[in-house]
Amino acid sequence: MTASAPETATFAAAAATPTAATSVATTVRMTKMHGAGNDYVYVDCRERDVADPPRLARAVSRRHHGIGADGLILVRPSDDADVRMEMYNADGSRAQMCGNGIRCVAKFVYERGLHVNPMRIESDRGVKTLELAVDAHGRVSGATVDMGAPVLDGRKIPVAHDDRVVDHPLEVAGATWKVTCVSMGNPHCVLFVPEVESLDLPRIGPAFERHPFFPERVNTEFVAPRTRREVDFRVWERGSGETMACGTGACAAVVAGVLTGRTDRRALVHLRGGDLDIEWRADDHVYMTGGAAEVFTADVELATLYAATGV
Repeated sequence: MTASAPETATFAAAAATPTAATSVATTVRMTKMHGAGNDYVYVDCRERDVADPPRLARAVSRRHHGIGADGLILVRPSDDADVRMEMYNADGSRAQMCGNGIRCVAKFVYERGLHVNPMRIESDRGVKTLELAVDAHGRVSGATVDMGAPVLDGRKIPVAHDDRVVDHPLEVAGATWKVTCVSMGNPHCVLFVPEVESLDLPRIGPAFERHPFFPERVNTEFVAPRTRREVDFRVWERGSGETMACGTGACAAVVAGVLTGRTDRRALVHLRGGDLDIEWRADDHVYMTGGAAEVFTADVELATLYAATGV
């Protein structure tokens, strides 16, 4: 594996020339990035594809044997936007949307020549528009993302309930919790708690994720308000476990805070990996502002990666 620092890495200069748009690589240039500590491995598939993305996601995500990440994001061409993101969780399952990941996609493509601002990025849950923060050297430090309107209809989230789910009692892991459910392109279950640090998420999180109330599994957010404009946050993501941050989850947390009268429509969300500024505006859209960082870029031989990880 040959790595290059983010300051000097350039995809166009070092990537192998593809033989065809549909060619499949055996050595893949990968970039690790994070938004608020929510880290993914990114691969540019606009010219050269990768085989078996679920397997690749499982391999790169292994933290002690592979690269280490919350999942894999492939950057592809789009007929409806500037680019498309295709996302996989750490267990190889397909994910629809990631608020932290989409900011990193914007940084990834902008710094590799796609100088479009605002930028439109397609995901499995539609097209999102981003306003990029770009410095005088052309570096993207972060972005504000229009995450769209929250979905509150229980059937569309989906949950096993026809109406809105707001402070709804639910028996999970031997306790009764009051849950508020929101979709931000993926399903979220938000719980308000006195504090988040003492929670045993490895025990509680899987019980929520696979509860029959959530037919497509669920991301679970544990939220402790400090004030009406500031909250602490931990998350258990379906398919990935506890992560340092979840952008769509932070959006869902503020929406749930408004619905239950616990927060204002704009709040600062303190995640384990950093902060996100979330605002549910009068147009019913939720806007998320946060950073994006590149960790490294490397050329990875897939046979070596799969042998090392046992995937």
